Amino acid sequence: MGVGVLCCSDGSTAARGGCGGTRAFGCLRRKNSKTPPPCSRSPQHRGLQRPTRLLTRVASATALVQPEVEELEPTPSGPGQQVAEKHELGRLQYSLDYDFQSGQLLVGIVQAEGLAALDLGGSSDPYVRVYLLPDKRRRHETRVHRQTLNPHFGENFAFKVPYVELGGRVLVMAVYDFDRFSRNDSIGEVRVPMSSVDLGRPVLAWRELQAAPREEQEKLGDICFSLRYVPTAGKLTVIVLEAKNLKKMDVAGLSDPYVKVHLLQGGKKVRKKKTTIKKNTLNPYYNEAFSFEVPCDQVQKVQVELTVLDYDKLGKNEAIGRVAVGAAAGGAGLRHWADMLANPRRPIAQWHSLRPPDRVRPPPAP
Repeated sequence: MGVGVLCCSDGSTAARGGCGGTRAFGCLRRKNSKTPPPCSRSPQHRGLQRPTRLLTRVASATALVQPEVEELEPTPSGPGQQVAEKHELGRLQYSLDYDFQSGQLLVGIVQAEGLAALDLGGSSDPYVRVYLLPDKRRRHETRVHRQTLNPHFGENFAFKVPYVELGGRVLVMAVYDFDRFSRNDSIGEVRVPMSSVDLGRPVLAWRELQAAPREEQEKLGDICFSLRYVPTAGKLTVIVLEAKNLKKMDVAGLSDPYVKVHLLQGGKKVRKKKTTIKKNTLNPYYNEAFSFEVPCDQVQKVQVELTVLDYDKLGKNEAIGRVAVGAAAGGAGLRHWADMLANPRRPIAQWHSLRPPDRVRPPPAP
């Protein structure tokens, strides 16, 4: 089913042609177009609140207005994009303490200054991702601060880790530039081997950001889709727009990708939809819409999971990657969901990086 929608900065929506004509949403840059893009990035957005106590905050999250069409294509450099000069990355102030009574490492992200400008306007939209190696799954993120190179975060996070195990851990505080329609670029990071920290008293320190190492994990690709929720009708619409740079699954170096869309409630899959199969491509274009009935009192209790699979006529269809959005999701999945709720009746599109299927876990049952 072809759907042509475009959410503009003035709150209006514009229709475009189907799959055979102009691309509907504009997640891909139009080639050789002389028409200026209809939407522009508003300089007045604000960041979303971090995931803590989300169920009482998510409905009031600030909208993120969609940028120019030329900005929508994922950059090939991805999150590994780095600024060449080390002194241009900026520095980060953080605090560390250990609560021996609760067995928790307390990490405070205080502020950053002199961050690298990764946006065309000479600024960045920074946020910080915090995790303890070797476990990258248990991570926290600050809220996004819009158009600043000197953000004040003032956010605290806790990691439940026995004190005797801390010496073998490495604290990573990675600063990213948020971009709704592309991969979030790495500005730099601070790595603190916990074996080098004296936690006998609280620590407050500044550290220079270092260029983040290239991610070892193989890239699975990116998927662009929009979310739209109409509270009065209790209707959630997911439009699967396209995918980019998918992992090669066939011997010929291509794939036959399609997308499964699941609605989860209490960790269980309650509804399922799927797109058509696109043959011999790593960059499929779908523009297919799927609707689910989700009452207003349930919208913060559900999660949408999109899985990209490679169709195999003779064997088992193999999952390429997966992404989840919802009130219980984290990172980009949380921000996308919050923006949808903050903009009822408007389709909100965003690019997401696919993750390995076994690393996307459903939310726990209430």
